[in-house]
Amino acid sequence: MALGLPASAQLVQQPEAEETAPADLFGRETPRSTVTGLIRALASADYARASQFLASQNLDDPAAAEEAAEQARQLQVALDSGGNLLPFSALPNESTGRLDDGLPPGVERVGTLAGEGEIPILLERGEGPEGVEIWRVSRETLDAIDELVPAVEELPTAETEEALAVAGAPVADWLLLLGIAAGSFLLLWVVSAAILWLMRAAVADEEESAAYGLVHAALPPLSLFLAVVGFNLWAGSVEVSIVARQTLLRYIGIVAWIALAWFALRLVDAVAHLATNRMERQQRRQGASIVALMRRAAKLVLLALAFVAILDTFGFDVTAGVAALGIGGLALALGAQKTVENLVGSVTVIADKPVEVGDFCRVGDVVGTVEDIGMRSTRVRTLERSLVTIANGDFSSREIENYAKRDRFLFNPTIGVEYGISAAKLREGIEIIEHVLSEHELVEKEGLRARFAHFGASSLDIEVWSYITVLDYAESRLIRQELLLAIFERLEAAGLSIAFPTQKIHLVTEEERERPSAG
Repeated sequence: MALGLPASAQLVQQPEAEETAPADLFGRETPRSTVTGLIRALASADYARASQFLASQNLDDPAAAEEAAEQARQLQVALDSGGNLLPFSALPNESTGRLDDGLPPGVERVGTLAGEGEIPILLERGEGPEGVEIWRVSRETLDAIDELVPAVEELPTAETEEALAVAGAPVADWLLLLGIAAGSFLLLWVVSAAILWLMRAAVADEEESAAYGLVHAALPPLSLFLAVVGFNLWAGSVEVSIVARQTLLRYIGIVAWIALAWFALRLVDAVAHLATNRMERQQRRQGASIVALMRRAAKLVLLALAFVAILDTFGFDVTAGVAALGIGGLALALGAQKTVENLVGSVTVIADKPVEVGDFCRVGDVVGTVEDIGMRSTRVRTLERSLVTIANGDFSSREIENYAKRDRFLFNPTIGVEYGISAAKLREGIEIIEHVLSEHELVEKEGLRARFAHFGASSLDIEVWSYITVLDYAESRLIRQELLLAIFERLEAAGLSIAFPTQKIHLVTEEERERPSAG
């Protein structure tokens, strides 16, 4: 923020005594950056630059600088001859290094040299030329390299220098390491294919077998991840260029994160598939909706974690990036309130369970079957077979009538019989209707009734009140038809006719209208 201010404002807010110390020119502020810079210098055979990463004394003296450059070359040969450095992701990226490794503060172990036993490669923290705290290869390690010099000089280094090189390492070394990686994956892929073949032979139904589903989902990415682990183990025991080893070990970490993300995503899909099938068999459609939502959320989280891990492998400052994402996320949330509202609405719909996937319902003016409840919207298939998408924020605030939640269906017709019958005949008709209802096994007996309601315009109206005890809508319509037909047959047999709208018109002639009344 201070850099964006005018110079005068910076002087007022930041006195010279409190200015931030300048960064090291060679990027030696952390153990990770020191090892990375050293490898880059060795890859370009710039031993004068590589010597800047050694705890050498008085590099301003030409003789001392030449000796330090020779020590840098000897360090490279020692590392090429069986030495190891920690992979990029394992190196601490804090300026203080690790404080819980059992070493004194300001000392960091970053690898080993081949010799009589393991000789540790140590970095030590000290004050640099510009007053900046920097990390360099310690004097103890340099002394150990001096003792290894006679053995190192016997190696055929001249042939190595004359060999065809790519990115600071011989092509043969690159091919050897890539061959190890490809061979590891091929071997594990063959093993995983054999395991799946044996399981297919032993399992009766692959789709219904939870064990086979999980193994089938896990083995391909797990084979890739184990190949990366195998490469890390084997590459350390092969005497090849440290430049090639460290470069591949750094970027093969990306493959490892991709394999882990792939493994987790396939595992989430497999578990969600098994859970959804179980929910559907148990008619727990809302549970299937929750599983689908959780599957999508888990995938988003896994992809975000893998992305952050890959950025860290490339050397980006993940801590600052996560903080920036937090601020950016807040700004995005303020600018995308509707999206946030829909996400909250989806949680409300799933938690409150007004409808489930497969329910026939009415939402506002939309009538249809719920096909999917997503993170942003809910899709409803209408009776006209069109698909209506309703944002969850709007969906959760609407009036929702769920027809699938009915425990019974109301049977409440009004039956009109013709005028011109006696009161006794009307009572007989009412009794006939009640008998039809009470005789049907799927009509609830409690509260069942048929009552003469009122004198209609063209009929004597009998109101029926009862419940059909089924859950399915189509079945309820079939039973309703059976009841109406039975009532019609019984009334017809008793001589009672169903009324229909009629009008009686009286025609009066002119003479009749002019004729005086009898009174």
